Amino acid sequence: MNGADTHDVIRVRGARENNLKNVDLDVPKRRLTVFTGVSGSGKSSLVFGTIAAESQRLINETYPTFVQQFMGELSRPDVDALENLSATIRVDQERMAANARSTVGTATDVHAMLRVLFSRLGQPHVGSSQAFSFNVPSISGAGAVTIATGAKKGQKQRRSFEITGGMCPECEGLGQVSDIDLDQLVDPSLSLNAGAILVPGYTADGWMVRVYSESGFVDADKPVGEFSEQERHDFLYKEQTKVRIANTNMTYEGLVPKVTKSMLQKDRDALQPHVRAFVDRAVTFVACPACGGTRLNEGARSSRIGDVNIADAAAMQITDLAAWVRTVDDPTVAPLIQGLRETLDAFVHIGLGYLSLDRASGTLSGGEAQRTKMIRHLGSSLSDVTYVFDEPTAGLHPHDIQRMNETLLQLRDKGNTVLVVEHKPEVIEIADHVVDLGPRAGRAGGSIQFEGDVAGLRASETLTGRFLDHRARLKPAVRAATGAMPIRGASQHNLRGVDVDVPTGVLTVVTGVAGSGKSSLIHGNLPAFDDVVVVDQTAIKGSRRSSPATYTGILDAVRAAFAKANGVKPALFSANSEGACAACKGLGVIVTQLGFQSTVETVCELCGGTGFSDDVLEYTLDGKNIADVLAMSVDEAAEFLVKGPAAAVLGRLRDVGLGYLTLGQSLNTLSGGERQRLKLAISMAKTGAVYVLDEPTTGLHLADVDTLLRLLDQLVDAGNTVVVIEHHQAVMAHADWIIDLGPGAGRDGGAIVFEGTPADLVAERVTLTGEHLARYVGV
Repeated sequence: MNGADTHDVIRVRGARENNLKNVDLDVPKRRLTVFTGVSGSGKSSLVFGTIAAESQRLINETYPTFVQQFMGELSRPDVDALENLSATIRVDQERMAANARSTVGTATDVHAMLRVLFSRLGQPHVGSSQAFSFNVPSISGAGAVTIATGAKKGQKQRRSFEITGGMCPECEGLGQVSDIDLDQLVDPSLSLNAGAILVPGYTADGWMVRVYSESGFVDADKPVGEFSEQERHDFLYKEQTKVRIANTNMTYEGLVPKVTKSMLQKDRDALQPHVRAFVDRAVTFVACPACGGTRLNEGARSSRIGDVNIADAAAMQITDLAAWVRTVDDPTVAPLIQGLRETLDAFVHIGLGYLSLDRASGTLSGGEAQRTKMIRHLGSSLSDVTYVFDEPTAGLHPHDIQRMNETLLQLRDKGNTVLVVEHKPEVIEIADHVVDLGPRAGRAGGSIQFEGDVAGLRASETLTGRFLDHRARLKPAVRAATGAMPIRGASQHNLRGVDVDVPTGVLTVVTGVAGSGKSSLIHGNLPAFDDVVVVDQTAIKGSRRSSPATYTGILDAVRAAFAKANGVKPALFSANSEGACAACKGLGVIVTQLGFQSTVETVCELCGGTGFSDDVLEYTLDGKNIADVLAMSVDEAAEFLVKGPAAAVLGRLRDVGLGYLTLGQSLNTLSGGERQRLKLAISMAKTGAVYVLDEPTTGLHLADVDTLLRLLDQLVDAGNTVVVIEHHQAVMAHADWIIDLGPGAGRDGGAIVFEGTPADLVAERVTLTGEHLARYVGV
């Protein structure tokens, strides 16, 4: 970029966020720049943690002064200078919030356009667009109002109002109703004193049960099944009532509403495991009988365009909906129909045509969620905006990547700056500019290894340059299966009565275009077999205090070693217990929560971010204090902790390619691929198990894929069965057996289109996967 107009580049000087080492960089504006490098090399720190974060901070500076007085100045990235930034739109792989009222349609505003369309053209006419919204209830009211101003001030007049919404009154727009299985709450053959209540925590001699047994409303020695009608009602459904138990005033409430409030209305994932298991047994969710699961009331469902109502339209596969919209022709709503057509076509073009608008947004994968967020921007007229993408090809079959590339180029050609963090050679090939970070991960990374065009990268001696044209080869011989796990009549989602035998004792790759039914087939059926270990990319349950050290159990061994070396209690070396800093309570940061703004975190000044008190940091083990150890990378810790159970776990973490992670790093900072590999490291101790991995190459550099293949071989050779849901051709080529689903996505998928060895798939070339794999291996 030497000699370029300074306003045509984003100037980065002295970036030191996380592992970056004083990075200086000029990123060309209105171009497509791909940032690549090994996992953990600093790509995300540079793009998301520095460039995008500083752009957002500058935007936040425009907030009113009184807000800044409450929340303080937002911390800026650790960088000397950032110049010529434009407004940044960040499109990442964070899953959409699992809001029960959020669907693909509401998340992209397509449902809003449909509501307007039906309010204008639907027959019979039932009202405005809100009459078709499952989030708006129908309400009415009337009463006297007092006029506050004008000539009639002080006079009372009767006023009435009416709002026509589309919400189903039975399920309140959720589409589902819950039903509590009373047999899971109570054993009718037992009395209360004999332990009839089966709810966790309700022991016969505990206070929770004594409220019922000593209330006087029921006979505590009579079997619950013999209660009179009044006793049964009082026991199960009675409203809150004050009672006196053992000279103490207490509140009595029927068991069903009490359990509903204390357990069923809480976030399921926040419940303790045994309580969560009880909730799963006790509650069943069924489609609302009043609306048939459509969420809409009878009025909204009665209005039709032709023979289609809005519930029918929302339930259509988007490819079908796009075709139906083309049949609607009315000049009074021509601009609306044109906008709807363009948005639906964008869904199809980006590879999401198999979805439906009524699909709950919380059920989308990370890749699907990212592409759904992109829909909002494809029709935007904005220019000179910086778009930042985090591996937009995640979850995409090679057939779909070409369409994603066209989308990225389309955004660039509108005059925008497009920054992409990506490893796939297909995306790197279309870049105007490439930035390669490394040379390795963690502390061994954080430096610019190459900056220039793709031809220059290919000629360079960087790790990425050397692996850009690297291709895995078909194995000369494949392993023989030791048995099979039969799946019969699989019909989850779009599967069409699939029968398939998943071989055991080998490496099986399940592939197919996005939306073809791979996850439905494997996750919906294999867990029913014994010893199946599912290792996916979902968030690891835990608090903000969780880290690789706590999740793997390494911290327990470290605390015990420190306690033994210093003759003190192990609890001193826990930031969650006695060793915690008094100011930040062991978090290492001071968290300020504001209802009207994002949470703000600042490093604790007392402990300097370690989370430990000064007294605890004086204790050492081989010259290191507890904060020093938690700041070590896995590779460094493996050299420090060479014996005991911690050494074995550290070895497995290195085997899965996580040697660069620090022991004390917060788990919520890990990518989906890193989370999956962390789970795999914990599970690897089992032998004779069935491992199910869901796209383990996500987030992996080209060089890291070879490491993953060696690990998969290691698992199989140890006597395990490995089933991988994957699109990466290198993993397909390395498989012993391939199950290919398709031929298309959604309604056009759900069938087995090939079963056999990779060599047979390439030789036959009868599927999209076979075509792409043949080109990949050069056959």
